[in-house]
Amino acid sequence: MPGAARDGARLVAATVPVRGLAPWAFLRRGEGDARGFWARGERWVAHRGVALALTASGPDRFARMRKSVGGLPPAPEGVRLRAYGGFAFRDDHGASGAWTAFPGACFHLPRMELTGDASGDGRLRVQALVADGSEDEAARRLEADARRLAAELSDAGAGPDPSSGAGRVGASRRDSWERAVTAVLGAIEAGRVTKAVLARTLDVELDLPVGPVELAETLHLRNPGTHVFLFEPEARQALVGAAPEALATVRGGIFHATAVAGSVGVGEGAAAREALARDLLASAKDRAEHRLVVDDMVERLGPVASDVRVSPEPHVLTLARIQHLETEIRARVPADRHVLDMVAALHPTPAVCGVPRDAALELLRREEPFDRGWYAGPVGWFSSDGDGHFVPALRTAVGDGSRWRLFAGAGIVDGSSAQGEWDETGIKFQPVLRALEARGARLTSVGGS
Repeated sequence: MPGAARDGARLVAATVPVRGLAPWAFLRRGEGDARGFWARGERWVAHRGVALALTASGPDRFARMRKSVGGLPPAPEGVRLRAYGGFAFRDDHGASGAWTAFPGACFHLPRMELTGDASGDGRLRVQALVADGSEDEAARRLEADARRLAAELSDAGAGPDPSSGAGRVGASRRDSWERAVTAVLGAIEAGRVTKAVLARTLDVELDLPVGPVELAETLHLRNPGTHVFLFEPEARQALVGAAPEALATVRGGIFHATAVAGSVGVGEGAAAREALARDLLASAKDRAEHRLVVDDMVERLGPVASDVRVSPEPHVLTLARIQHLETEIRARVPADRHVLDMVAALHPTPAVCGVPRDAALELLRREEPFDRGWYAGPVGWFSSDGDGHFVPALRTAVGDGSRWRLFAGAGIVDGSSAQGEWDETGIKFQPVLRALEARGARLTSVGGS
């Protein structure tokens, strides 16, 4: 299988405790190498380098990656292997253009892994594949490397200050958006689909680059409550985002996900935010859209999980610039199942695609004039024991630091309007746009109609 460990190779690792280390200096020191960052709440992990890469493509990419779990190398006692990466949205994805470094699926078992949380305590692990018989010598060398790196990071200063520079935002064409929304509403009226999630893009070109680490750092600081991620499989080919929901989390045989659909802004001030939240909970259109997502996820979990439980009523998830309806979903995972089985069953949910799935996919293929790539695909990590955590790649940008392409989507259902959904996608662009501005980019819209 692509990326499988060479015969006889074993993973050797050295882990040292660390305190007070933020991930950003660690990541910046890895510029030019593969890098990643994944944050959920106050817990985060950052990684650099590649000890082993796993790739797959085509309609069976989930099954092939699931099979790859059995090809992971043996690990030292007490070491839990985790591979980080993700999947393209579509099964016919081709790695080209902005997505050149992103095949149908790609996961890295990293060379270096730094984990931490708000307490300031963490650990740094350095690992490598070695031939049989050389484990002891490799372990001593890796421990020396880990201690040296930890000492270097403890002396590292703050990152670079934001540098002011002009930036141009290529405005989306409103007329193209209106035609696409009209086409989706026509398909709804004809009974071909009940919902389709239509996306659009913004292209940002910067005179002074904002690197992926700086962008991820700012997203993490400014968007509490989201799942912030960075995956850079090759130098200057990075995916960065701040997703509001969890697609699939498995820990110790327990599955958890959040169904998120139905949106409204936050307004100005607490009173406006609370009034908008009440309106969202009372909105028949948004409640119906949200119910489509919940029901579909529950149905698709049936063959791969048991004891599926759903919160009786949705609640409002309030983020920095937008509010959503959210419902918690939990289940038990059989011992022979893996988080990748959950991901394969659920993706793409109605929150990122539509209902029915196949008809919505075909409609989006015709109406979206761009390649989604990994946008709205599952990104995250999995371990050899079946645990893992995946989110849909939303509120996303892909780029090299000087050029970023942003993606945002909106669920089109009966009662939607082109103007309303245009405004919603505009809100969803804001996390990345505001993060770029916080890093010194002076953005000006150009073109479009």
